[in-house]
Amino acid sequence: MASSLNVESPNVHYSDKHIEVDYQYQTTSVLAEGPAGYTVRPETTKLSIRTDRDVPKMGLMLAGWGGNNGSTLTAALEANKRGLEWRTRTGMQKANWFGSITQASTVLLGTDANGHDVHIPMNKLVPMVNPDDIVVDGWDISSMNIGDAMVRAKVLEVPLQDQVYKKLSQLKPRPSIYDPDFIAANQADRADNTIPGTRYQQYQQIVKDIQDFKKSSGVEKVVVLWTANTERFSEVQKGLNTTMAELEKSLKENKSEISPSTIFAMAAIAEGCIYINGSPQNTFVPGVIELAEHHGAFIAGDDFKSGQTKLKSVLVDFLVSAGIKPVSIVSYNHLGNNDGRNLSAPQQFRSKEISKSNVVDDMVASNNILYKPEEHPDHCVVIKYVPYVGDSKRAMDEYTSQIMLGGHNTLVIHNTCEDSLLASPLILDLAILGEFCSRVQIKKKSDTEYLPFRSVLSILSYLCKAPLVPQGTPVVNSLFRQRTAIENIMRACVGLPPVSHMSLEHRFNLNVSSVEQPPAKKSKVANSSVTNGTHNSNGTYTNGNGVHVDC
Repeated sequence: MASSLNVESPNVHYSDKHIEVDYQYQTTSVLAEGPAGYTVRPETTKLSIRTDRDVPKMGLMLAGWGGNNGSTLTAALEANKRGLEWRTRTGMQKANWFGSITQASTVLLGTDANGHDVHIPMNKLVPMVNPDDIVVDGWDISSMNIGDAMVRAKVLEVPLQDQVYKKLSQLKPRPSIYDPDFIAANQADRADNTIPGTRYQQYQQIVKDIQDFKKSSGVEKVVVLWTANTERFSEVQKGLNTTMAELEKSLKENKSEISPSTIFAMAAIAEGCIYINGSPQNTFVPGVIELAEHHGAFIAGDDFKSGQTKLKSVLVDFLVSAGIKPVSIVSYNHLGNNDGRNLSAPQQFRSKEISKSNVVDDMVASNNILYKPEEHPDHCVVIKYVPYVGDSKRAMDEYTSQIMLGGHNTLVIHNTCEDSLLASPLILDLAILGEFCSRVQIKKKSDTEYLPFRSVLSILSYLCKAPLVPQGTPVVNSLFRQRTAIENIMRACVGLPPVSHMSLEHRFNLNVSSVEQPPAKKSKVANSSVTNGTHNSNGTYTNGNGVHVDC
């Protein structure tokens, strides 16, 4: 999906292959802090940002393809590609991507001649993969075809199931790795489609599967994403998995603490794929991260942030930013899908508890007026398996906060969410945004060599409960900051300044359009699949909403 946005600026240069931007990145360095006050210095770094405009044919391989998320996403891809409609109790429903930030959210582009804000779809800001072009494949410990897996999941309306069943029933997952030591014992009845042999032999088979998928489908880039059962945490031990060399040696020696998800990650990295962990276990032991950096591969995770935890990151951010002190956060939820069944085992629940519990840490640490260094809200997370409710998860949260002069404020929230219909769009976003990141490079103006994103794609933290970040990088859980980072990095890739929301032109009698600008360089977007727009005779482009960008 080529971007239908044309930016007129002397700092933006288009070629058939790249968008190249001369960019001034502004930061603030704190030089001194203490009782006497703060000394800070604003700094500007001149950068060059290069984004590849050639969007590849992308393949998505799902570990756990036959689960609720995998079958639901596959059905959604088919339904949206065909523009399906079906009858429900409340009327006709048409396929959509609600819940996806790349497909169903907009970003602020700027203001028009009348001073009105103009918003465009996020996927029009930069060149992105079109979901209709994604090819899906994957693995599952259950041999059930994806059509029957969709029926088993009981997520989608029957009239929609009926329309996509024939296509999905032709899709069969590849055998996967089954290790009963890492997932709940209650999953054994599904395990009829497994890879035999040692861990190293299983690794070799996953590598062959990826190679076979590339060859048979003709895809140019592959994203491998774990949406299978939550595993227990692996032990991290010196001599086992703390370095790349240790991990590779342990794999060949068939060490029992090398988890299936780690084997998938190692195989994906070896094949140059992007690997994303959608479950809370510690797939990315130190040796995996070193392996990814060694191969220049991209990884991201952990655990989809879809419902209760996403709301928590918003609410705690609001409270702390308002000077209100959360002192107790109690989260209870129950669900009846296979994820809930697996999480009913204590070790697997512990993985989920860890990913859910750390979501408030950076927001608490940001306010030393409310919290002393050792202080933290009491935070309790409970998950129960109730088969009857199926995929319709119930979440109940109580937030108790201290307010002025010893007062208290309590918020109680009940949230019912269809779990897989929230998670599936996140899988789509993680894959599409991960692929986009692989086409962006950056360098200081004074340097000669462009650098890619670091192997750990922390930009995808918006979609993950327990964000994986490069060593030495602060973890950000604030949803607003995470979303703003995605938007502003994309804006930088096309030469637009970050959105500041200052709106000075509306707060002062200030005519910003009268500020002298350097002569605009008129650039034409070459080879873009622009729709609903007009190419002007002067070589510029106006989109379907009449938006003509001049930066």
